[in-house]
Amino acid sequence: MSGEQSLFGIQGKRFMVLGGGQGMGESTVRLLSSLGASIAVVDVEHERAARVAREYGREGVSLRPFQTDVTDDAALIATVASIEREMGPLDGMATVIGMAAWSSLLEMSEAVWDLDHRRNLRYFFIAAREVARALQRRGAPGSIVAVASVDGLVSSPNHASYGAAKAGLVNLVKTMAVEWAELGVRVNAVAPGGIVTPRLPLTDPEAERRGMASLPMRRRGTTDDIAKAVAFFLSEMTPYVTGQTLAVDGGYTAVGVFSHRHTVRPGTTLGMNTP
Repeated sequence: MSGEQSLFGIQGKRFMVLGGGQGMGESTVRLLSSLGASIAVVDVEHERAARVAREYGREGVSLRPFQTDVTDDAALIATVASIEREMGPLDGMATVIGMAAWSSLLEMSEAVWDLDHRRNLRYFFIAAREVARALQRRGAPGSIVAVASVDGLVSSPNHASYGAAKAGLVNLVKTMAVEWAELGVRVNAVAPGGIVTPRLPLTDPEAERRGMASLPMRRRGTTDDIAKAVAFFLSEMTPYVTGQTLAVDGGYTAVGVFSHRHTVRPGTTLGMNTP
């Protein structure tokens, strides 16, 4: 066992990663596998899950692909049961699924609102409930991690349905943490800021740099940045941490109304009429 594996205490454990076929989910699978965990790689596209399972499998760990549509309640419940039958009892899960519909509130339909809640909030309730029930039956501890968004911590203009769902996710994590603490089940969330992903690739570095001028770290994050935060919560590095949401956002949520680069002369009083 390497020093890292011993430190994280993940070796030999089994996790389900929903959305493990690309982006932040793929990075999470790669990191957990390197730390000695066996992983059920779940994705809406079987080919993506299979590729990730092949690529990051290694001696001593088992990576198996599973296909499911998380917005199909019955299919999701069946998938969790199948994973436990085929791979053995789970020690926890990470969910890295979410998508935003872009629309102003005045133009948003009820269908769009409901879709964003199904694919950003409802599925997590169902998946986490099923994993927690399995842990309860065995009397075993576990860890559950949701990937939320900074849009659930601040406003989300023109994608309000997504922001509201992610805010609900942050709150649900707190409630799960309280209800399931006596079972030994910890529940936490990671809230990414702007991350370079397959859906939002880095196309023009100079334009990106200019666009990030008001962000303290002045760059978008990587999928590995998120994977490290997820692994942190799943691991034995956080045995006394539950109900928390960690913003991995380059300082985005730390910036106030005034830019951190705005210079104020000593003795100046800021008010509504300050130029």
